[in-house]
Amino acid sequence: MKMGKYLQLTLVSTAVLFSGAAMAGDWIVRGGVHHIEPSSDNGQAAGMDLDIGSNTRPSVSLTWMASDRVGVEVLGAVPFRHKIDLEGVGNVGSTRHLPPTVSVQYHFLPGAMIQPYASVGLNYTRFFHTRTTGALSGSRLKLEDSWGLAGQVGVDVPLSERWLVGADVRHMDIDSDVKLDGAKVGKANIDPWAYGLYVGYRF
Repeated sequence: MKMGKYLQLTLVSTAVLFSGAAMAGDWIVRGGVHHIEPSSDNGQAAGMDLDIGSNTRPSVSLTWMASDRVGVEVLGAVPFRHKIDLEGVGNVGSTRHLPPTVSVQYHFLPGAMIQPYASVGLNYTRFFHTRTTGALSGSRLKLEDSWGLAGQVGVDVPLSERWLVGADVRHMDIDSDVKLDGAKVGKANIDPWAYGLYVGYRF
């Protein structure tokens, strides 16, 4: 499945999630990019330290503003791709993941020229297309899907009544069991920071 279809699936899932919400209040759609930077300590596999690489991809979110200050947001993105290294061995594979996240936002200064906000939410990370290379070539590597908390701080800067630009920083709790040929060999503690820039439209 191509990346465009993954993005389309994310948008459809977002629309379904919000279809039951009350229609009062504004909606904000934001499109931009997010850079995912895993923590410096990524856990171990087979007794060796893991190193999960960073990646940047287009992202999209949809927020329903229940009031001037409170919003519910769904975040999606084109699948991120990460290289996987083992200490003393080098690159042993790669994986892709989709990180849909549902958050409740609080906007501190609605109507101001600069509008900061913060959120807390739940992240689900699905890993797929995990492949091996180098020392693990020919083996079957798998990262289990993950559920975890997510936090966010951000700022919107309105350009007009409808258009805005902004930036955000997120932290996600992503821990995944690592399996090699069906046997658990460790845990990947990815726990990334995500840095985003976007353009938004309010309707």
